[in-house]
Amino acid sequence: MKPLKHLFVSSLVAAALLGSSSAMAAGLSADALLASNGQIMADVSTFAGIGDFADHNGAALSAAFRAPGSVAQLPDGTILVADTRNHLIRKISDGLVTTFAGPELVVTTNSQGFPTGGLLDGKSSEAFFNEPSGLAVDAKGNVYVADSGNNAIRKIDVNGQVTTLAGNGVQGNKDGKGAAAFFNHPTDVAVAEDGTVYVADSLNHVIRKITVDGTVSTLTTGSTRAIEIRPGKASFAGDYADGSLSSAKFNEPSGIVLDAKGNLYVSDTGNQRIRYIDLKAGTVSTVAGSTPTTGGAMYGKNELYAGGDYADGDALKAKFDIPKGLAYTSEGGLLIADSLNHAIRYLLNGKVTTIAGTITTGEADGVERAADFYNPSDILVTAQGNMVVADASNNKIRRIAPYHLPASIENDQQVKVVSGSKVISFDTQPEIQEGRTMVPVRAISETFGYEVKYIQQDGKSIVQLIKGDVTVELTIGQTGVVRKTAGLADVKQATDASPYVKQDRTYVPIRFFAEQIGLDVQWDAPHQTAILRTKSYVK
Repeated sequence: MKPLKHLFVSSLVAAALLGSSSAMAAGLSADALLASNGQIMADVSTFAGIGDFADHNGAALSAAFRAPGSVAQLPDGTILVADTRNHLIRKISDGLVTTFAGPELVVTTNSQGFPTGGLLDGKSSEAFFNEPSGLAVDAKGNVYVADSGNNAIRKIDVNGQVTTLAGNGVQGNKDGKGAAAFFNHPTDVAVAEDGTVYVADSLNHVIRKITVDGTVSTLTTGSTRAIEIRPGKASFAGDYADGSLSSAKFNEPSGIVLDAKGNLYVSDTGNQRIRYIDLKAGTVSTVAGSTPTTGGAMYGKNELYAGGDYADGDALKAKFDIPKGLAYTSEGGLLIADSLNHAIRYLLNGKVTTIAGTITTGEADGVERAADFYNPSDILVTAQGNMVVADASNNKIRRIAPYHLPASIENDQQVKVVSGSKVISFDTQPEIQEGRTMVPVRAISETFGYEVKYIQQDGKSIVQLIKGDVTVELTIGQTGVVRKTAGLADVKQATDASPYVKQDRTYVPIRFFAEQIGLDVQWDAPHQTAILRTKSYVK
């Protein structure tokens, strides 16, 4: 894929690292250009990973991961990756991927030839992990790991020493201190300013708390809902209840993050909801998500989870499908890695919108919902104001950069056109006619590699824009545009603007030409600027 050449840095960055798995950033909504549909304009690119299910260090875009589960940022800007199926913590810095913690060489493999994990403390290069799934960084730069396969919470201190904060490698559900505590596939962690660690203990369906001395307690109640997972085999499944913290119930919580008040947002994955824990008030409430019910029941007979779906809109009517990792923004918003909707969603002011991705799988880079993800599992907001996504089933780390106009753009009331981050130069001034942006055809076509030809046909003057086997035709003085592709039927589109000749220059409506060649077209009224961006592209 074609990565962006640089990060787009927000002009209002306020990104002090939180004691959690992500950072605060400038307000995405307040400090962003909006598309005509009100969506935040952003560009999705590949930050690291070639897409192979493998383990390779080196240049970021040639490196390989196996189902990366989480991302976090160190105070120096380094991006950490919980490389779940490689049982490693990797780091991305200065365009290179290296190993941050875990053995450099694969020690043991399973019957399929894939690495196997282990539980061993010590120097970071000698320590072993087993399916690390969640990461959090405190203000000092210590890293906390939800080491899922080891049923333990690990700590990597600033000196590179790995210790086990709580848990002992054995599955269970028991409070206690350090190794006396038991977890069941903890998936995410968040760390508060005072060093308290909160844990989404997924398969115990509870939220746990670990004090600085390693003492583990359970904040919520466990589930007693039983289902038959196969004939003659019963199992406990998660449940759902808001209310007091001590009696609240969850269903496989898998994402957790602290807000500015020190309270917790939780991805209640099996309930397809986002929940909020007010630690001071001791309450749990649902802030986003809903599910269809059958006869008033949230779960079908013997179903592990509530039904997932997709819908933006009012938060309590929005729908998710296995939401996972979370990131909190300084404007009080919550970014959500909606894994089986293959999208990044945003909860702000009681509304849920989609930042990027669609409900179909893929790996295309591009703009907003023209880009594709495949089971995104986590998201963070960097100190630079960008979003970084663990795109698990694509085995990649992706970047979402809010779009900003080139710095050279002035608010001078002159009509301007930009292609991505570049201002297009014209020998005569673009203009607006009857609400449509009209541009000299030769400059705009040459920018995108199209040859311009003029032909006379049936007494009409036709402008042809040609590239390879594609020809876009517009007729002087007439509305409509025709796209011709060799071997395919012509595609005609009605328009409400027609090309014209002025001062020996042919002007065409930029929107209709741009859309015919696959560009996204937006208009920024304050700067009188038409913005052209490639919708999607694959390397």
